[in-house]
Amino acid sequence: MATFVLVHPAWFGGWCWNKLAPLLRAAGHAVYAPTLTGLGERAHLASPEIGLGTHVDDVVNVLTFEDLDEVILVGNSSAGVVITAVADRAPERIAQVVYLDAFVPADGQSMWDMISPDRRPAMELLVETEGNGWLLPRFAAAPWEQFVPQAWQVTDAADLQWVLPRLRPTPLGHFTEPVHLQRPDAEQPHRVYVRCRHWPNPSFDRYAATAQSSPAWAYCELAAPHLPHITHPRELSAVLLDIAG
Repeated sequence: MATFVLVHPAWFGGWCWNKLAPLLRAAGHAVYAPTLTGLGERAHLASPEIGLGTHVDDVVNVLTFEDLDEVILVGNSSAGVVITAVADRAPERIAQVVYLDAFVPADGQSMWDMISPDRRPAMELLVETEGNGWLLPRFAAAPWEQFVPQAWQVTDAADLQWVLPRLRPTPLGHFTEPVHLQRPDAEQPHRVYVRCRHWPNPSFDRYAATAQSSPAWAYCELAAPHLPHITHPRELSAVLLDIAG
């Protein structure tokens, strides 16, 4: 039996894994899907003080208080920054770190550093005009109803009815606080990059190329868009079960 800890990206919550988690459990594995502070059912806890460090604590505390070890730690999109810091903090509890179409920061980088510079002005404007200076309400100027099907390719009507009402603004510190790594690469847990090939993105292509060329990484591809836990949960479960095996 493996233990999966699934970490959601900005705007989402632990709820976003609800189609995937039962498939992993049906195969005999334990699954934890914590919600980061200020999001999902914990949106009422949002405050200007929340940053990346808070979200790292959220996950590390699950590992600690649930006494988990040999964990397969999975993060999607911006959660790549969270799981990078978690793996550096608690490598003794983690067997593998799986970047699911996720950002991979270097020491000292923040999520903000990895966002294309041409996108930042519009996001900064959203923070000031709609986020009270400390919340990022969404990724683009377009409303979620327009943005999600176009950019994330969530096109099923039932999925949209499930996802859209549950998205919440994300504390800006999730994006702007940098990762500070204490351990060299040689002491990091084994890393896997899963590239979702139906969502073109030059940044993720670069991470995929690095993973393919480095002996420190394993690499696989998934014929799905950026949120396969929502759009292609069975296909994603097959990939994760293979990684666990």
